[in-house]
Amino acid sequence: MGEAIPKEVKDIWDRWNIRSLVILSLALQTILVLLSPNRKRTHRRFFRLLIWSAYLLANWAAEYAVGQISDNQGSEPQPKNTDLLAFWATFLLLHLGGPDTITALAIEDNDLWLRSLFALVCQAMVTFYVFMLSIPNNLLVPTSLMLVAGVIKYVERIKALRGASLETFKDSMLGDPDPGPDYARLMEEYSVRKMLREPTQIIRIEEAERGQRPKALVRPPNELTDLEAVQYAYKYFNIFKGLVVDLMFSSQSEQLNNSKEFFNSLRPNEALRVLEVELSFIYGTFYTKVNILHTWIGISFRFMALASLVSSLCIFAMAKKSDYNKFDVDLTYVLLIGGIGLDLVAIFIFCVSDWTFARFKKPKEDDNGKGRLVRVVFNWILSFRELKWESYDCSHRVKGSKSKCEVLDRKFVFRRWSEYIYSYNLIGYSMGLKSSRIHNTDGYIHRFFDAFIQSLCIDSAISCTMRGIGFCFRSMKHETDRARSWLNELIFQSSTDNRKLYYALYPLKLFLRFWFGIPVIYYVLDFFGISDQLNRVIYTSSDRITKQMWEFIFEEVRRRSKAADRAENASDIYSTRGEWVLHDTFNEALRVKLLRYVTQADYDQSILMWHIATELLYQTEEATEKNQCNREFSKILSDYMMYLLFVQPALMSTVAGIDKTSFMEAIAEVKKSGEAKMFLKRKNREDKDLEKVCDEILSSLGASRERRGRRHQRRNVLADASRLANALKQLSGETKWDIMSKVWVEMLCYGATYCDPKQHVAQLCKGGEFISFVWLLMAHFGLGDQFQTTEENARARLIVAK
Repeated sequence: MGEAIPKEVKDIWDRWNIRSLVILSLALQTILVLLSPNRKRTHRRFFRLLIWSAYLLANWAAEYAVGQISDNQGSEPQPKNTDLLAFWATFLLLHLGGPDTITALAIEDNDLWLRSLFALVCQAMVTFYVFMLSIPNNLLVPTSLMLVAGVIKYVERIKALRGASLETFKDSMLGDPDPGPDYARLMEEYSVRKMLREPTQIIRIEEAERGQRPKALVRPPNELTDLEAVQYAYKYFNIFKGLVVDLMFSSQSEQLNNSKEFFNSLRPNEALRVLEVELSFIYGTFYTKVNILHTWIGISFRFMALASLVSSLCIFAMAKKSDYNKFDVDLTYVLLIGGIGLDLVAIFIFCVSDWTFARFKKPKEDDNGKGRLVRVVFNWILSFRELKWESYDCSHRVKGSKSKCEVLDRKFVFRRWSEYIYSYNLIGYSMGLKSSRIHNTDGYIHRFFDAFIQSLCIDSAISCTMRGIGFCFRSMKHETDRARSWLNELIFQSSTDNRKLYYALYPLKLFLRFWFGIPVIYYVLDFFGISDQLNRVIYTSSDRITKQMWEFIFEEVRRRSKAADRAENASDIYSTRGEWVLHDTFNEALRVKLLRYVTQADYDQSILMWHIATELLYQTEEATEKNQCNREFSKILSDYMMYLLFVQPALMSTVAGIDKTSFMEAIAEVKKSGEAKMFLKRKNREDKDLEKVCDEILSSLGASRERRGRRHQRRNVLADASRLANALKQLSGETKWDIMSKVWVEMLCYGATYCDPKQHVAQLCKGGEFISFVWLLMAHFGLGDQFQTTEENARARLIVAK
């Protein structure tokens, strides 16, 4: 019997396996250096898959290549070629150190730093073994220099992983313990002075009054420059980064009071600039080597590694290479020049990063003229990353209107996060329609491809195919059950008419019973969660952040902060999820009616009901000049909360455990209406047809609102949502959408407050989420459970009158 793999193929693999792995390792390092900084700027799954693959393959390729080199060292047909192999082995150790732009793929990788340390020791031992086998080595000096550079890079990676592990990070946030004052000695001195009849008294000093406190950060009189925004963001990052590991803050601390005063003085646009830089600092801390590099030791190590690479290149260029294979020599030059080039790119990224500008200068309250040229240069460099608001025409949504809004539209390479807010619509998902964008701001590349597809007349085919994929996965099991029942009935009828036909079809019956009884395709897709993932990708859409919506949310959070300062219990303000807005708005009967859909339902059920009610009213009512903004805010936030609840359940796991049965029941209820059935039968489906479906749902379920079910009857979410929508209809158009938009802001704030902070950090490497900005903004205003309101932190002072 012949061999499965021909000898010629084996020979080619034996000759080129090490060289191919070395080239692959360099290519993967290039991908990670150039592309990994962009993962905080995009939410695209394909891009994340590329980075994920490169990150995992980079370690595998380097480790496997070193193993192949050690295996071939003793049996190399050309002994002098072992010099180059040993040199490559030390270079692969440099690759295992990883680029500066990515140390961890996910936040959990930091907690596994001991595993990485163990891998370092094993890999260093193998590399050192290869190095020792190559002696005597004509390339001993450059190989030794490369070994030093590789060890430096790998030590940097381990130190960065350890520093970003949650346990180590929390320990670094804890200062030296404060033993407190010696009250026994204080009372003894007080008693002695009383005996001497000296006028003495003990007064209580609040925590915020004692000791030397930093001066309050008062914003400059003019608008914050780009450099000042970075500097203030860095200062507050160092104060509030303890939120990630659930550290508690005193609500009476000077730092929190400074934060409130500073953010109260900011305009909404300025606050967004500070927050995005602050979140960018958090990303750098947990996913890159930035904390290691921005120290004198880190800078020294970086230049030592670069000097080792340059020295190795110079020494190798002057060495005698006539005995080596020409391709191997050229490959070694590529490795050295590529390594130097990647290091120079990393140094450039280091020099223009926000960390460099923040640590170079501290914010100043007055401009005394010193360092003015430096600030001008820094502001010019940072101006490329400033927020860019583009005007968008909204007049097509309101007849006779000339309104415009401003959307966030910055160049991709200058973004600090994705700048998108995502949406997932339940009724649209039920009808097989992806949620449409309110502000369609596709770039030139997207527009080119859209026009190209339309020119080929396959746009409708693609959209139908995408919708069909989603429905195929969701209805496959139902269709297989129907097919199995139909075939069983057919075979049973044939048995009564013709026994010979029955016996002929009996083997087919057994086969079909097995096949339809265990639908392999459906089982595999469902087992790996592919069907759910595809549905989430297909039916999730994105929209741009508008300046008006951010200003609306900022003012609402600031208003809640001021109300919390006046309230006896601040948690009564930031723990609400709609009732605070509903309490002081309209007549008593309607208020009680609407409060039921907030206070008498779980958080996830409340989101479902308000989401469906918002969609029903949005589709069935025309926009006016007065209610247009609040109507759009309600729609965007409603779809975004549904996206968080269904597509990003990890972010909402601590506040809502959505019952998927209720979700699917709501979808089934939507499909029961006559208009929905007709809609689903059409091949060409349009968004305007949703109006008829929503109108039928609103009218049919609204007519049955007086029915009373039994106590054991399950709750019909769609019917409750329809009743909520009909109750909201009693309000005027402007008031209704104003109330709804504020309710959605409350629900968003509630989810942001009680979300696990580590989940906010976990989303930063996936493009970031808008809810993280709300979470950090609320923290700066002192809203959250991390801020203690007790008055136990006080000290006593002994006063002796003269």
